Amino acid sequence: MVELSCFYSLSSPWSYLGGPQLQDIVRRHRARLVLKPFDFQEVVPKTGGVPIRTRPQPRRDYHAVELARWSDYLGLPLTVTPRHYPMENPAPNWNKHAGWTVIAAQLAGLDAFPLSHAILRALWAEERDIADPNTRRTIADENGYDGAALVAAEGSAAVQAQYRRNGEEAERLGVFGSPTIVLDGDLFWGQDRLGFVDRALARRAARDRG
Repeated sequence: MVELSCFYSLSSPWSYLGGPQLQDIVRRHRARLVLKPFDFQEVVPKTGGVPIRTRPQPRRDYHAVELARWSDYLGLPLTVTPRHYPMENPAPNWNKHAGWTVIAAQLAGLDAFPLSHAILRALWAEERDIADPNTRRTIADENGYDGAALVAAEGSAAVQAQYRRNGEEAERLGVFGSPTIVLDGDLFWGQDRLGFVDRALARRAARDRG
C-alpha cells in the first residue's frame, strides 16, 4: 500500500480546507495516510517558513482574503478571524495539545483523520476553543472516539516522543508550511497542491501496473 505523510499543524486553516479533498484522494488510490502533527512554530523558521503572526500587515490582510476565497470555492464554512485563534501573544503550546490528541488516536491504531478534521473544523468554523481539554474530549466523543482516553494519553511518553520525531523529520525534509504531503520523498506544500498529489499517485499506480 502506498503511504502518504501529512505534516501539519492543528491550527492550520489550510489543513482544514484541504481535508476533504485529501481524504478523497486517499480513498480513491487506496493509500495509507499517516498524520504527522509537528511543532510548526519551532520548525518552520528554520526551514524558510514565515508564521502568520510574524508577517507584515499587508500579507496578513491578503491571507484573510485568500481564506475567504477558498472557503467559498470549496463550500466549506470558515470564520476568517475565529474567536479562539490568538493572533497576538498566544499562550505557550496552545495549539500543540490537539496535535497530541491526534497522535494518541493514531498510536492506538485508530483512523485519526475524522478526529483531526473535526478539531480543525471546531476551530475554524464552529468557534470552539481547541486549547481546552474539555473541548477536545467532547469533539472526540462526538466523532466516536474515547475522548477521555485520548486526552489522558496526550502527555504520555509515546505521544510526546512521536511529536518530537515528527518535528525532526519535518525539519530534515525541509517542510516549511502546513499542510505538506510527502510521497516517495517528494514534497507537496499547500492544500492547493493536492491535485498534484492525485496525479503523482495515478502515475505511480500506472508504473506499478506496467
